Amino acid sequence: MKRLPIVALAVCFAGLVACNQASAGGSFNQQARLDNLEKDFKQVKEEFEIIKYALDKRGISLEQARAEMEADNKVWDIPDEDSPVFGNTKNPKLTIVEFTEFQCPYCSRIAPVMKELNEKYPDKIKFVYKHFPLSFHSNARSAAASSIAAHKQGKFWEYRYALAPHSRELGDSIYVEVAKQVGLNIEQFKKDMVLDSAMNARIDKDFQLGTEVGVQGTPNFYINGKRQDRFSPELVEKLLKEAK
Repeated sequence: MKRLPIVALAVCFAGLVACNQASAGGSFNQQARLDNLEKDFKQVKEEFEIIKYALDKRGISLEQARAEMEADNKVWDIPDEDSPVFGNTKNPKLTIVEFTEFQCPYCSRIAPVMKELNEKYPDKIKFVYKHFPLSFHSNARSAAASSIAAHKQGKFWEYRYALAPHSRELGDSIYVEVAKQVGLNIEQFKKDMVLDSAMNARIDKDFQLGTEVGVQGTPNFYINGKRQDRFSPELVEKLLKEAK
């Protein structure tokens, strides 16, 4: 509501200028511009009232909506650190950071989509995986630990996509079975997947980073540092076309 008077004053000022020009012998074109300005102002006012109505229904103020918009438009510097990375690591057109976990059904469904993007754009996109195990998913941490063990053997991405369909049946036996499927050294894998204090600290580092950058559930995607509420292959295609 604070900005409306400013807009109104600006329009009134422009109107006075146009009126003065008209009274001083302004042309028909000047009057037409004034008419168009008045029409535009009426449309802006109507749209503002619609926006205010929608915000009131959501129970938030204009200031809160502005804060949400600023958060959505914020570009974060998200470091790779020791996270699994795939694709163009030197000069990618897009960097996609995924905060996700293995027990989340939505994450399981998006995994094949990410695999297709991996295979389609290895030369244009850098993909970064971050662990964000939700507290109410009891097996999410152990699954994250197993994937870190696979990462130590250089087969994180193969393991990630092989484990994704098993979101409802996670456990040590499944981890070992999938590890065999992707050709891991099983004895080493079993040692590396232990969920000890060091492993928890590694997972917590990703989780805390996610919290800092505003992750809201899983999966959450950041493209070139900007959070995407509606991630899709179509969005990726669009951003690739727009990328310099």
